[in-house]
Amino acid sequence: VIRNCSCDNGCPACVHSPKCGSGNRPIDKASSLRILDLIMHGGPSHQIEVPQTPVQPVMEVRSEYAVLTDNQNQAMRFGVLDIETRKSAADVGGWQNAHKMEMSCAVLYDSAADSFITYLQEDMDTLVSDLQEYDLIIGFNIVRFDYKVLSGLSRFKFSTLPTLDLLLKVHERLGYRLSLDHLAQNTLGAQKSADGLQALEWWKEGKLDLIIEYCTQDVRVTRDLYLFGKKNQYLLFKNKAGMKVRVPVNW
Repeated sequence: VIRNCSCDNGCPACVHSPKCGSGNRPIDKASSLRILDLIMHGGPSHQIEVPQTPVQPVMEVRSEYAVLTDNQNQAMRFGVLDIETRKSAADVGGWQNAHKMEMSCAVLYDSAADSFITYLQEDMDTLVSDLQEYDLIIGFNIVRFDYKVLSGLSRFKFSTLPTLDLLLKVHERLGYRLSLDHLAQNTLGAQKSADGLQALEWWKEGKLDLIIEYCTQDVRVTRDLYLFGKKNQYLLFKNKAGMKVRVPVNW
């Protein structure tokens, strides 16, 4: 099983269980093979030096989204969406009430035009109409957050949109969540320009231009993460040991 596994360094399919231990470190495919060989065939009693290799978690998971053919991928028009809210989770009684948070702005990247489009809450009908024109809508935590906020402003069923949530994909692979900022810094060497709490303060201060600038940067980073993962089939993050490692992606 270990020898025939397609991974390079060891993964949940051959070397370790993703549910046991604390980080399951160290993971070393070569060492595993050597130890099994010694157990089965015997060998010298002196210490054996085995090179250490970084962990590369790999897990086969079921995809929530339809896989596009090569021809569809080449002609695909995708949008990248992010929204900012007027109210915090505390203001509305918890994250379960995200539909009550309202929207200060939304920014949508259009791959066909290679441009960013800004929407305010009063542009909600236009936003809903525009979203339906894309082959794929991409976001980061878009299913559990952005769509839930928008559901409080429109009767449209956002679950009907063809959607790729990068956070869900990373969670499927690792079993835990990573922030957009963490992935951006380690994969792209880029970072968010602010955070959601700062955007809420800007809303109270009437600084809509700063909110739009921040939201646009988040969309740009999300787009670049998507394109990097699409080209290279992985993103980069730091694990619990502080090592920069790959998380395989397939979109």
